[in-house]
Amino acid sequence: MPLIIGLCGGTGSGKTTMADEILRQIGPDRALILHQDSYYRERSDLPLNARAQINFDHPDAFDWPLLMEHVRQLREGLAIDQPAYNFHTHNRMAETARINPQEIIIIEGILIFENGELRSMMDIKIFVDTDPDVRFIRRLQRDTRERGRSLESVIEQYMETVRPMHLEFVEPSKRYADIIFPEGGRNKIAIDVMISRINSLFQSTEQPR
Repeated sequence: MPLIIGLCGGTGSGKTTMADEILRQIGPDRALILHQDSYYRERSDLPLNARAQINFDHPDAFDWPLLMEHVRQLREGLAIDQPAYNFHTHNRMAETARINPQEIIIIEGILIFENGELRSMMDIKIFVDTDPDVRFIRRLQRDTRERGRSLESVIEQYMETVRPMHLEFVEPSKRYADIIFPEGGRNKIAIDVMISRINSLFQSTEQPR
């Protein structure tokens, strides 16, 4: 059975950077990352202007059955076709990415602790805790540089949905974490602790019985 690590935290907390650094140190031949952002629901039934009004920070925005089915398949040693999401059209793309099973599965996202069934699949649950002002600045930089958003639209979305949903769903899910790390990928000590823990777990399972 692979080791499944849940990496949760608010938008801009540094969880993606942390997941990427863990993957870099462990190696893509041993680990993979499932980004919850890839599992937004397919909404071709709505026009673009309606899709743009969706609350993407609410649990209902995600395709939970598909995400959990993919985790089960990877856990059973089966490859999956992971969906791809387009943040400009606010919809799932036709293309998919073939993901082969690995011995370490990192599930990363803002609401991955919100679903009890998904939580039960995780061996280690980590919450990345970062100050709200730092998270907002990081999100503002990301959305304007990488997603073509205007300053006004980012601020409006943050105030109307991102912040309220963080307070309602993300922050309370911290209680499910086994470990709480500040600053995510910029916390070198936290990453070193995780790498050491992962290696020790695999060394213990490789000991002769």
